Amino acid sequence: MADFLNCAADEIVFGPNMTTLTYMMSRAIGRDLGPGDEILVTRLDHDANVSPWLALAEQGKENGVTIRWAEIHEDTCTLDLADLASKINERTKLVAVGYASNAVGTINPVKEIVCLAHAAGALAYVDAVHYGPHGLIDVAALDCDFLVCSTYKFFGPHMGVLFGKREYLQRLRPYKVRPLTDASPNRWEWGTLNHECIAGITACVDYIADLGRRAHEPASLASLDGQPGRLSPHGPPNRRAAIAAAFDAIHRYEHSLMERLIAGLHNIPNLKIYGITDPAHFAERCPTLAVRVVNQTEEQTPLALATKLGEQGFFTWDGNYYALNLTEHLDVEKSGGFLRIGLVHYNTVEEVDRLLTALRQLVGA
Repeated sequence: MADFLNCAADEIVFGPNMTTLTYMMSRAIGRDLGPGDEILVTRLDHDANVSPWLALAEQGKENGVTIRWAEIHEDTCTLDLADLASKINERTKLVAVGYASNAVGTINPVKEIVCLAHAAGALAYVDAVHYGPHGLIDVAALDCDFLVCSTYKFFGPHMGVLFGKREYLQRLRPYKVRPLTDASPNRWEWGTLNHECIAGITACVDYIADLGRRAHEPASLASLDGQPGRLSPHGPPNRRAAIAAAFDAIHRYEHSLMERLIAGLHNIPNLKIYGITDPAHFAERCPTLAVRVVNQTEEQTPLALATKLGEQGFFTWDGNYYALNLTEHLDVEKSGGFLRIGLVHYNTVEEVDRLLTALRQLVGA
């Protein structure tokens, strides 16, 4: 995981999932908060990077911790950076932000947000769960203080991983049982670790690195998936370099599929895409699309569409995906949320075309 995130091995903490790790870290950070301190969260985030901070404020009412909200541009489902910057001040102690929206695919300018936080003396806590399968993560370049992800999102077992700068993992005080070592990072890993899944994490990172060592044309990714490795004598020299090569190819291939999918969705009347749809800004989104039928009938709710697509072998999803603040803000929560369509590197052009045909039939276009 140090190779995957570009950090030192003693800056990696394993846990059951990203949510548990974030609740754990929020409690530890909360020990140092006092009257007038503020935490900034966003309307775009998965609730796992919101509720732990809300709970901290609730538990600390007597010490005056305040939660502030960064708003979004509703037309593109992107963060309002001017609003976010205006809410960071000398009282801000932590800025919690997602690397990419798991609901609408927006990629946030994380490095810029980290700089804004640090300029005010605040910590930066990044949720990279959804970004993990789609793009290269470099915590050294981001200079974030904490970053969390879930390995099952990038084809590994069900575990969470937290990166924390060494200085904070050593200085902050975890809530833990007394016999547990005070050595970092082990002091943050409660109970017996899931060693079987940790072995699986190694395998999943090596799988991604292997993609980078093999054929480098993006169109080959789907056909190579699961096939015996064909190592190139001119391939990347080490695992980190191989991971970087893999994500370069993954990005190009996934975005070619995404462009095809978005163009096809635009041709289906009464189907609204939430998030970035301007090709000039596709670099600012993941290949994750949230859609709804305008003036939907009972046969066209996100749940109804996901169910019917599932019967045809398309595994989409419906609801809020725990991005509750976003679906409430856009006033779609009470009517079923979104239908989410997600692409990854093993999907094919043929699958995209069949999905578009199925959607046209279901929506009645």
